[in-house]
Amino acid sequence: MAKFRVRYAPSPTGHLHIGGARTALFNYLIARKEGGQFVIRFEDTDQTRHVETGVDSQLNGLKWLGIEWDESVDVGGPYGPYRQTERLDLYRPFIDRLLQEGNAYYCYCTEAELEEERAKQEAAGQMPMYSGKCRHLTPEQAEAYKAEGRKPSIRFRVPENRTIAFEDRIRERVEFDTNGIGDFIIVRPDGIPTYNFAVILDDHLMDITLVIRGEEHLTNTPRQIMMYEALGLPVPEFAHLALILNQDRKKMSKRDESIIQFIEQYRDLGYLPEAVMNFIALLGWSPKGEEEIFTREELIAGFDLDRLSKSPAVFDMDKLNWMSNVYIKKADTERIAELALPHLQKAGRLPQELTDEQRQWAHSLIGLYQEQLRYAAEIVDLSELFFREEVSYDEEAKAMLAEEHAPVVLHSFLTQVEQASEFDVDALKAMLKAVQTETGYKGKQLFMTVRVALTGQMHGPDLNKTLYLLGKEKVIQRVKKLL
Repeated sequence: MAKFRVRYAPSPTGHLHIGGARTALFNYLIARKEGGQFVIRFEDTDQTRHVETGVDSQLNGLKWLGIEWDESVDVGGPYGPYRQTERLDLYRPFIDRLLQEGNAYYCYCTEAELEEERAKQEAAGQMPMYSGKCRHLTPEQAEAYKAEGRKPSIRFRVPENRTIAFEDRIRERVEFDTNGIGDFIIVRPDGIPTYNFAVILDDHLMDITLVIRGEEHLTNTPRQIMMYEALGLPVPEFAHLALILNQDRKKMSKRDESIIQFIEQYRDLGYLPEAVMNFIALLGWSPKGEEEIFTREELIAGFDLDRLSKSPAVFDMDKLNWMSNVYIKKADTERIAELALPHLQKAGRLPQELTDEQRQWAHSLIGLYQEQLRYAAEIVDLSELFFREEVSYDEEAKAMLAEEHAPVVLHSFLTQVEQASEFDVDALKAMLKAVQTETGYKGKQLFMTVRVALTGQMHGPDLNKTLYLLGKEKVIQRVKKLL
């Protein structure tokens, strides 16, 4: 039985996008489930779009998510190199063979001539397609073009009147008519192969058995199958993933600011990687049963290409935040504290260098809000009441504090705090109990009054812990000012 090998092959054009991360994740999950290899290689032949840090950005984003690979630029492997620009010598024999056997030819058309041809076709209501002008050049015509200093590209000769059909693992049978394709460039005038040509050679030379990629590559597939056949190479299986739509059910654009689209941004906001991985896995894949929260191992065990949807997946930010909160609530408090602490420091709420006492206080503060956090950066807004000088009261809070019981409760509470020798959670419980005994007020009239007076909020986390973290001095100062 042939070994099972899949690959993720991005262009190093910037940060790891949600769509790319999903493609990588699905390749990784199926490779682990099938006991095969997962390869990452970089399609960097388009130097106009190349970003120097693009390779590291991709790999670091995947590492953060928890995706592992067997071969790539960083770990090497028996099928290297893993950058297309380092593989150019490997492509040359295949180019020569297509030329020699008449399946490819030199094209001397300039960009201006091609543009003029496209414009005429569009004006005539035709689909723009190369006319085949250089298909049958005589040696004399070719020499004349060379004498002009023209550098040729190489085009693949598309066979006429053929149907290219293949069984897609997601879309089932797909067919294309070759008459609607036109001869396409496989090598640019600078000698660099185009994507469609280099990708089939890399997949062949790396023994890739299944190609899982985005729907945008579906129309590339017939071109690639024709080249496999012309070279007598085995054709791998294909699985084309449906689009990811935004919450308005429109195609997601990288300029769409309603969605955080790059993995690095989720890391910087303090999402847990396992939550983001879990969420991305459900963009187009339906697990069996009702469960939606999965460990990486459970995703591997349950992943199945037959459960991938043909319909687009909708990126639901609310669902991601719900899922992230589930993970944060289950996580170790110390882990969440270390994730959230830099956000408080960046906001100027805490110094960059912390004493042990300050660090302990910050960890307790973050722990107070752990149940509410969807991502670590939210701690800045959630904990704002601990850092402001003045408490602000909205109309509802003012109405509560205007009731006749409020000053009675607050005077009694102030006396308890001023006289207290201890100021911790247990001591505060005792103080509030004493206020209840002295004033006769309890429940909402007692606890909500104290909360509103000290925080300006009608609701919030544990009252005793909140008061303890505010500190004795600040509690006294705020109550006195209000009274």
